[in-house]
Amino acid sequence: MIRTALCLLAGLELAGAPVASAQTAPPESDTRYTFNRTDNGYVRLDGRTGEVSICGQHAAGWTCQIVPDERAALEAEIARLQAENAAVKKEILAHNLPLPGTVKPQAPAANSDEPRLQLPNDADLNKVMSFIEKVWRRFVEMMTGLQKDILKKT
Repeated sequence: MIRTALCLLAGLELAGAPVASAQTAPPESDTRYTFNRTDNGYVRLDGRTGEVSICGQHAAGWTCQIVPDERAALEAEIARLQAENAAVKKEILAHNLPLPGTVKPQAPAANSDEPRLQLPNDADLNKVMSFIEKVWRRFVEMMTGLQKDILKKT
């Protein structure tokens, strides 16, 4: 009986029928490349690396050319700019200059060459208030006279 079961299992495995086993892993996909048709040929996507290629028939036969990866170009440019920025900062600091965007607090100048602003005294405030009062009264008188003239005409 055991011999029959073993022969049956061996026969099924040779025939290609799937045998349930806890030790066997699911088969990996063998399709590394995916092709999509375009007007001028095919676009090939590499499933492992993510690279995209344009494939077409030329005089030498079928060829595929890798499409430039814009992301890689942008990352390279960012890395270049970061290195340049670090070099510029290092050079600025070597000359004992402050970095742009940083504010160093300045100590108040002890030099008394600048004139200090003085607050007005009470006499000066009274002069200003009396002048403003005269201007306001004159303005009100003008508006009253204008109003009377308009009422006379109507």
